[in-house]
Amino acid sequence: MKRRNLKYIIAITAGLQLMGGCSDKFVTVAPKGNFLESSYYQNQQEAFNGLVAIYDMVGYQAGNYTNKTGAMDAASDDHWTGGGGPADINVFQVMTRLSMLTPLTGPQEELWKKGFSGVNRANVLLAKLPNVPMDDNLKKRYAAEAKVLRAHFYFDLVRLFKSVPLMTKPLTPEEVKTVTQATPEEVYKQIEQDLKDGIAETNLPDVPPRVSEGGRMGKGIAHALLGKVYLYEKKWTEAAAEFKEVNGETPGQPSGKYGYNLVANFADLWKSDDAFKFNTESIFEVSYTSTSGGNWTDGVAKTDGNMLNILCGPRSLTPTPATNEVSQYVAGWGFLIVSKELEAVMKGDPRYAATILNMKELVDAKKATYSPSFDDTGFFLNKFVGRTANISKGGGNMELNFPQNLYEIRLADTYLMEAEARVKAGEGDGAGTRAYQLLNAVRARVGLTAIDATYDNIFKERRLELAGEGHRFFDLVRSGQAAAVLNAIPNRTFKAGKNEILPIPYLELENTKLKQTPEWGGQ
Repeated sequence: MKRRNLKYIIAITAGLQLMGGCSDKFVTVAPKGNFLESSYYQNQQEAFNGLVAIYDMVGYQAGNYTNKTGAMDAASDDHWTGGGGPADINVFQVMTRLSMLTPLTGPQEELWKKGFSGVNRANVLLAKLPNVPMDDNLKKRYAAEAKVLRAHFYFDLVRLFKSVPLMTKPLTPEEVKTVTQATPEEVYKQIEQDLKDGIAETNLPDVPPRVSEGGRMGKGIAHALLGKVYLYEKKWTEAAAEFKEVNGETPGQPSGKYGYNLVANFADLWKSDDAFKFNTESIFEVSYTSTSGGNWTDGVAKTDGNMLNILCGPRSLTPTPATNEVSQYVAGWGFLIVSKELEAVMKGDPRYAATILNMKELVDAKKATYSPSFDDTGFFLNKFVGRTANISKGGGNMELNFPQNLYEIRLADTYLMEAEARVKAGEGDGAGTRAYQLLNAVRARVGLTAIDATYDNIFKERRLELAGEGHRFFDLVRSGQAAAVLNAIPNRTFKAGKNEILPIPYLELENTKLKQTPEWGGQ
């Protein structure tokens, strides 16, 4: 293994980069330098900095623009990569055309790096905490947070790569060379245990204060994650129970001690003002800011701004004439364009305008012009198109400093997952069943009439409600529909038994005992 890759599997033994100094939200931080791990973690502040370093990887964006949401959107039937040409941001292009994905091309190196950097930072903190002189109750809270975060990173890793090494403590560079991969079942068992440990810790709050600690782990997130893990394991009854804990007794009403509730106006979910961040529907939210001063000299990976906002805007967008309808948008780079298939499904749905920016319609009405993207459809992901109101006044380059947060899990998602689990468990789907109530609470929020909670109806509702949020490809894979759905689209190819997962990055296989997965030609 190349030396530069050791840090992506193992906590750096020579030094650990830590982030410290929060700004408007808990996970919005500025780099404070590198510290020797051997002499660090000497007090509560240093332990806190180590905790924030783990959170820093949740919203990681790579220098080549890789992020989980973008990569998974590009692979789904709801999007084409777009951009300026067939090689523009190639890590996304190969996800749209999975036949081009190889162990050397694709987003796998950066997604592996993100996941294992998070795991390793969690392992270091958990190993160091027992000897840090600080309040014991606070120490227990930090440990619980680290375990929930480690579970989150491992859940992504096992879904993306299937066969990954399982490490629950820091390893030396020599030890890493002998690490082997665990079975998916072993990884899922550890994920479950980490989440259960977090839930059992009395010092972990149910929901941390949204204003001062938005984005920080709490029991509500741990239950939602555990429910999602059970859903992927097809443990329907267990999944339903965890989701009910999060969703509350009465769908559509505040969820008891967690206080989660659907936001009344669907379009408000995509506003970047502080008043709309960490709202009542938000369960697990990734924080970004316009004030980090991100710049091209330091690079994409160093900004705390959301890159999706500039990626998703239409290329060379120009209002003609300048109207409020169009001038609210920032001209972007034309990526993750909406497919004709998704646009057709969403026609007539009340969520259409908040989800899809219809440039074909605006051009036909002579309200705007734009430069078509590669594979252009004329439809753009309005949830993430940058707004002029959000252009940073805090320095740095405009493109790198948009403040819109991303939802990792929100309440409409957990409603639909619980409904799915209950239908799969055989509890029924008609009026009066809990699955029916959950599905139709999501529909009622946008003014749609009630329908039976069949599996197909729930699955379609997930597509409409969660479009562009990075869930669709995972949903197609876990339901076994990916090959049929994706291969029905011209110029798309999905090979069953292979493209459900990403290949292990090639450089991670050098000088180690890690093996490529059989799906990708390994033994």
